[in-house]
Amino acid sequence: MGRPVVAIVGRPNVGKSTLFNTLAGDKISIVQDTPGVTRDRIYADVSWLKYNFTIVDTGGIEPESNDIILKSMREQAEIAISTADVIMFITDVRQGLVDADGKVADMLRRSGKPVILVVNKVDSFEKFMPDVYEFYNLGIGEPMPVSAASQLGLGDMLDEVVKHFDDSDTLDEEDERPRIAIIGKPNVGKSSIINKLLGTDRVIVSDIAGTTRDAIDTTIKRNGTEYVFIDTAGLRRKSKIKEEIERYSIIRTVSAVERCNVAVLVIDAAEGITEQDTKIAGIAHERGKGMVIVVNKWDAVEKDDKTIYKVTNEIRQKLSYMPYAELLFVSAKTGQRLNKLFEVIDMVIENHSLRIATGVLNEIMAEAVALNQPPSDKGKRLRLYYITQVSVKPPTFVIFVNDKELMHFSYTRYIENKIREAFGFKGTPLKFIIRERKEK
Repeated sequence: MGRPVVAIVGRPNVGKSTLFNTLAGDKISIVQDTPGVTRDRIYADVSWLKYNFTIVDTGGIEPESNDIILKSMREQAEIAISTADVIMFITDVRQGLVDADGKVADMLRRSGKPVILVVNKVDSFEKFMPDVYEFYNLGIGEPMPVSAASQLGLGDMLDEVVKHFDDSDTLDEEDERPRIAIIGKPNVGKSSIINKLLGTDRVIVSDIAGTTRDAIDTTIKRNGTEYVFIDTAGLRRKSKIKEEIERYSIIRTVSAVERCNVAVLVIDAAEGITEQDTKIAGIAHERGKGMVIVVNKWDAVEKDDKTIYKVTNEIRQKLSYMPYAELLFVSAKTGQRLNKLFEVIDMVIENHSLRIATGVLNEIMAEAVALNQPPSDKGKRLRLYYITQVSVKPPTFVIFVNDKELMHFSYTRYIENKIREAFGFKGTPLKFIIRERKEK
């Protein structure tokens, strides 16, 4: 279930970001820009051959002194190790093999994860191959010579990466239990919520190491149903660099969201919704997951009769691209309204897998078109012929039209709203594919 995650690891200035941008660019895959989703992202979805996977740039850190270099690299490598299925370790042929490369290699070797050793900046194979052989000394396999800037050797490198995607991900698919990722910034109470749910329901808890990612999955049983909670709260370190904390929490989020059916975004009531919350929510939205927003620490907020409306409006405004998300005000400390979380999750899971008959969909569309004429351009009017649902998780619809160019985003949104009016679909995004069919 979900795409494999490939982390790009290495020292500063070895060309990690150049490689990342090349892979994320048009040459290999088209990266979608969704409203409300960050542009300066550090992850991207890539397609190669028959595989779809997510690459994560762990970023080069420029520290002031040697001990911070090692500390920062260790943090980077540890995060990458814990979240990735495959690790691409980038080195620089022009700088040659340096001591710090050896230290990173040691950490990666101990991880037991597949590591692809990439030697970057090999702009001429004839000239640099003797220098590439030096990297065999790291003892982590055959070095792959590439040039991210000149786009040389990337195909061979990606062939090597996808060799490590096996059927382990299908194990998740056979496991029919609902998977819920608890996402959000550090210190908003993600772990407290899980602990409270465990404590109040007095269940038998089993800690299962996440299939390939060393994340701890917690199983909670309620009313005969088992739920698997994926906790992303693995971040305990204080860092001098605020951006790095954000970067790491986003890496963890990408990995957890890939594996879940429903994402629960936890927001601190006292702090309100922040820019980073919107980035984290965007990850779940892009991947078409069910969405619940939990405002935690509600007991600690001074309230009057307008507070809840004010907070709701602010969240709806900042997350305007996901009006479908369900909203819940809770306190992990007192347990206030936490029991409602399961009801909301159950409803979202049901909506995420809801199928609508084709006949009913076409009736809704015909009525919508009668109420609000489709747009026209230069005398040519948009005609909508037919709508059908092609998949679930998330519910995905194909609309056949006479001219794709005429199907404006706002008219698609109008059709979506009409379908939501009829069937609710609370908590789940809907996906629309527009196809052209020539007029007979």
